Amino acid sequence: MTRPMKDQPFDKQANTGIRHLVNAARFSLQGLKACWRHEDAFRQEVAGFALLLPLGAWLATSLGDFLLLACACLLTLAMELLNSGIEAAIDRFGGERHEVSGRAKDYGSAAVAMSLVIVGLVFAYILFRHFYPGA
Repeated sequence: MTRPMKDQPFDKQANTGIRHLVNAARFSLQGLKACWRHEDAFRQEVAGFALLLPLGAWLATSLGDFLLLACACLLTLAMELLNSGIEAAIDRFGGERHEVSGRAKDYGSAAVAMSLVIVGLVFAYILFRHFYPGA
């Protein structure tokens, strides 16, 4: 399988089967690398979760509780990736302020904030179950 040159258009019709799976994985990794390189918030969330997840594993009273926390953390990272994509697409069209562009960025930011609240609620639940196991 030959890789297309950077200046060549991507052939969507030839992107089927295993080639599609390989390309999807490659594009996903490129997205993760780009977000890591360009987005402070993404790096901060990864660092925070690198501390939170081991603590959650230690405090969790069941595998299910820990998996719930891990899924909430992954949800937040997914939201951050989407938010970064929205911001990049809007910024591509220029730096002038526009009400609709601002709303789109605010919506993405709000989605990240809501997912962080979910992480907080799940962690609070784990803490509660750890310290009050019979409740």
